[in-house]
Amino acid sequence: MRRLLTAVAALAVTLASALNVSCGGAETVSVKQAIGREKNVVTPQLNHNDEQRLKYFFLEAVSQQNKGNYDAAFDLLSHCLTINPNAAEVYFTIASYYSELGRDSMAMQSMERAAVLSPKNDRYIERLAISYINTGNIDKATDTYERLYTNDRGRTDVLGMLVQLYNQKKDYDKMLNTLERLEQVDGSSEQITLMKMHAYSMKGDKKAEFNALKQLADKYPNDLNYRVMMGNWLLKNGREDEALDEYDAVLEQEPDNVSAQMSMLDYYKRLGEDSLAQVTVERMLMSDKTQPADKIQLIRKVVDENERIGAGSMEVIRLFNKILAEPQTTPEMLQLYAGYLKLKEYPQDSIDAVLERVLDIAPDEAGARMQLIQSAWMRQNFDRVIDLSRQAQQYNPDEPTFYYFMAMAYNQKDDLDEALEAARRGVAAGSEQTNKDFMSDLYGLMGEIYHEKGMEKETFAAYDSCLIWNSENIGCLNNYAYYLSLTGEGLEKAEQMSRKTVKAEPANGIYLDTYAWILFMQGRYDEAKIYIEQALKNYDTPSADVMEHAGDIFWKCGEKDAAVDYWQQAVDAGGSNSILKKKLKQKKYLEK
Repeated sequence: MRRLLTAVAALAVTLASALNVSCGGAETVSVKQAIGREKNVVTPQLNHNDEQRLKYFFLEAVSQQNKGNYDAAFDLLSHCLTINPNAAEVYFTIASYYSELGRDSMAMQSMERAAVLSPKNDRYIERLAISYINTGNIDKATDTYERLYTNDRGRTDVLGMLVQLYNQKKDYDKMLNTLERLEQVDGSSEQITLMKMHAYSMKGDKKAEFNALKQLADKYPNDLNYRVMMGNWLLKNGREDEALDEYDAVLEQEPDNVSAQMSMLDYYKRLGEDSLAQVTVERMLMSDKTQPADKIQLIRKVVDENERIGAGSMEVIRLFNKILAEPQTTPEMLQLYAGYLKLKEYPQDSIDAVLERVLDIAPDEAGARMQLIQSAWMRQNFDRVIDLSRQAQQYNPDEPTFYYFMAMAYNQKDDLDEALEAARRGVAAGSEQTNKDFMSDLYGLMGEIYHEKGMEKETFAAYDSCLIWNSENIGCLNNYAYYLSLTGEGLEKAEQMSRKTVKAEPANGIYLDTYAWILFMQGRYDEAKIYIEQALKNYDTPSADVMEHAGDIFWKCGEKDAAVDYWQQAVDAGGSNSILKKKLKQKKYLEK
């Protein structure tokens, strides 16, 4: 980097000269002249020899850049400018180097110079325009895009950008002019009309705003949605009677027109005709002519309004039940109903019944099945969790989550072989797209199962994989550290892992106990005593193992009466290993 910075400093002198000094009597032009106006740029002609030299060194610079030799590429580009200070391609290429080095002003100067020297090169001009936008220079960006459009009047994407820029500048006259240019190329469209209406609205010209919409409706008389849009505009602007005329005209031709009926709802609410609004809602929801997506939109509108005014849930529930009394071909309405019941905190059994109906229609709906699994898990119905997970694997075989829950459920039932098999299949189903934290947890579960089966080598291999997916998996780090300490080997590694868990959760009694025990195994008894005392403070009910650890640590710290008391508490908490009982009986510490 130091070598490249030196080269940049040297090139800065060359660039400054090229930007300010006329060469060989050629005309000097500014960026504004080159991009904001129609003006030819005159540059001196190179002789044949210099042209070949420039071509050679520039191509070699590109080659070195492609190889990753950026210092060499930069030196070659610098040399190119000594051959021809007016080489547009060199300025354009070198601008990216300045950007990488954070020399934004020099990068901008280089891109401006490239555009000056090659005013017909759309690539250079467009890159410059984007740079102006990124630096917040909207005026220059607008001038540059106008130049780009002058070069190619068929580029509607450039006109689209100009519309946005003029809107940002609040120059609504030029915005309208640009929209008209866009309309000449693409023809009238709803999107263009809406943007024109926005511009007229911002100018306060409501007459022109409405006329723009009316022209679109007159041009496409068979598209009744435009007449609905006219009605909506009239309703919004307080012209209710005229709005009703538009809606009635549409509904006379198409009685089931969803847009018109939706707008009639707004009309009824504006006039306070709540009963008519309710009748319209129910008619639309129960009509075979209303598409499922429109019914979803409508019921959401009802729910939102109900929540806004703070009404009870009974009316919404009644509507849902009336809709769902009819056979459903898609799961969306049922899913929405389940979500609403959850929002209103209805009993889980009621929600589960709806989710079961979702799976009857769409058995591959992973979200609904996962909610049912979580519900069964909360009730500790592990057989149900296993059954739901097994069904899920038929429809979603590439989703590791279902294998994970199956493995956990089997583990809760102490069926370690089935748990391990489910976990292995879950790992196999994972991919680079799978959530990394989840894959880490899955490997962590495998490690736990291996440990329960007494497979030490496989346990640590699973934990290694767990940490590859997520090196900050605190639960895994704690278990790995503790199990490693039990072997009496790798204590330094175990201490490092355990220290990370305590740092992450300093009030977690489990992690504090693990760290204290590892310090004990290292012979660091005074430190161990500090952490075991913290662990005991952060436990509601310490386990027998924790109490035994406390006894061992206090013994090594010379507090023998306290040690014996902790061993007694360990036995009272259910500790039954033979060493513990011997320690208590003999009232002294014994090695395991």
